[in-house]
Amino acid sequence: MSRQALDAHGHYIAGEFTDGDSTETFTSHNPATGEEIGTFARGTESDVERALAAAEDAAEAWRELSYIDRAEYLWEIYHELRDRTDEIGEMVSRECGKEISEGKADVVEAYHMVEWAAGDARHPHGDVVPSEIAAKDSYMRRKPRGVVGCITPWNFPVAIPFWHMAVSLVEGNSVVWKPAEQTPMCGQLIAELFEDTGIPNGVFNMVQGYGDAGAALTEADAVDTVLFTGSAEVGHEIATTVAERPGTIAACEMGGKNAVVVTEEADLDVAVHSAVMSSFKTTGQRCVSSERLVVHTDVYEEFKRRFVEVAESVAVGDPLEEDTFMGPLIEQRQVERFHEYNDLARREGADVLVDRAELEEAELPEGHEDGHWVGPFVYEIDHEVGGDTRCIREEVFGPHVALLEYDGDIEHAVDVQNDTPYGLAGAVISEDYRQINYYRDNAEVGLAYGNLPCIGAEVQLPFGGVKRSGNGYPSAREVIEAVTERTAWTLNNSKEIQMAQGLSADIKTGDD
Repeated sequence: MSRQALDAHGHYIAGEFTDGDSTETFTSHNPATGEEIGTFARGTESDVERALAAAEDAAEAWRELSYIDRAEYLWEIYHELRDRTDEIGEMVSRECGKEISEGKADVVEAYHMVEWAAGDARHPHGDVVPSEIAAKDSYMRRKPRGVVGCITPWNFPVAIPFWHMAVSLVEGNSVVWKPAEQTPMCGQLIAELFEDTGIPNGVFNMVQGYGDAGAALTEADAVDTVLFTGSAEVGHEIATTVAERPGTIAACEMGGKNAVVVTEEADLDVAVHSAVMSSFKTTGQRCVSSERLVVHTDVYEEFKRRFVEVAESVAVGDPLEEDTFMGPLIEQRQVERFHEYNDLARREGADVLVDRAELEEAELPEGHEDGHWVGPFVYEIDHEVGGDTRCIREEVFGPHVALLEYDGDIEHAVDVQNDTPYGLAGAVISEDYRQINYYRDNAEVGLAYGNLPCIGAEVQLPFGGVKRSGNGYPSAREVIEAVTERTAWTLNNSKEIQMAQGLSADIKTGDD
């Protein structure tokens, strides 16, 4: 079907924008206003198959280029992202509802990741490993795995795609990417950036659509590595699917039920500031957002008073306005989930401290009545390590925050921190370095912060969790492990063969 007939943005396959095989479309909306942003072709299994075929066809020629030649295409994108930060950042805010400084930061993080990946092309690759035998050289070499399938979330619609794709491409893989269905216009802009570089046809491919397109990507034999960032439920399904195909790798970074631990030795200015940022930035819709605040009894009442005061007044409004702190939730079903967990907390015995879950009409920005608006919901609740209270153990992905008072030492605080199936991120606020070090060594998290909000990893650091939060790190240095294969190479420089571990190299025959 022609673009004109479908009247929608299409996929990007084999160097061309195409409508694909389906007549079905879907629409992106601004979560703050309800306004339509664009209409997009809905990808099918056959669209994914065609994208994978293009990626396979392009793989050999792409891997034969040098690291530096591959990185040159990424440098063009780096400059485009820098030059167009305000423009693309505004689209991020319009399409996913993040306030404008976060929308722009999403683009900055993207070009930081591209800069890191492209710059790494000129850094040393591989390792020289000493051999027991002086006449042998031993070293590690890497080669691309082949085709990388990337599935990315809506809340970082520009940054996370480049976490996945920048390193994958520089390392010599071809890519098929499925953006989140909530933010397809950001996907369209990224595809246009790639097209403008003149990157060889089939090296980069994008298929828009829903979970069925993502499932087709993860189930395909042509995919050598799957990189996923998103919910735990979907990530575990992907990891299970990929595990059934020997030789295929999945690196999945998933959700969290993160905590900020505030000890009796905390600076409360730092503690309250960190907790507010951790709980309400991006309206609680970060995988590293904190939905639990674990506070020592000696400072609990003062911390609670100050945190509640901010939560009652934190600015909810138009994400494009500079004085907004919290924008909307991404979609109506997330609003419903937020209210369901608030009700669950009440049933499980919560004492509600702040209930702005349903904002008054006067609190809504003018002309934004059709947006997906909520405010902070804060409560305190008793906690028993090993208990079954769901509201403090299951991820909500919204401004739903529990205050948990603890008594005793840092060991008990860390037990509370660890009392969840998740293990993505956490923070400890303390002026006692021994407490910080104990938290560092014993908190079950992949990302940890001391005297900082529970957000804000820089691109050069690996990003991922433990337990239910992940089985890999689909970003930065660690993603290289997922998108390349290592060969341990040993070369003999002698005319004689000599073996390690004292193994005899003598060949004995019946005549000896």
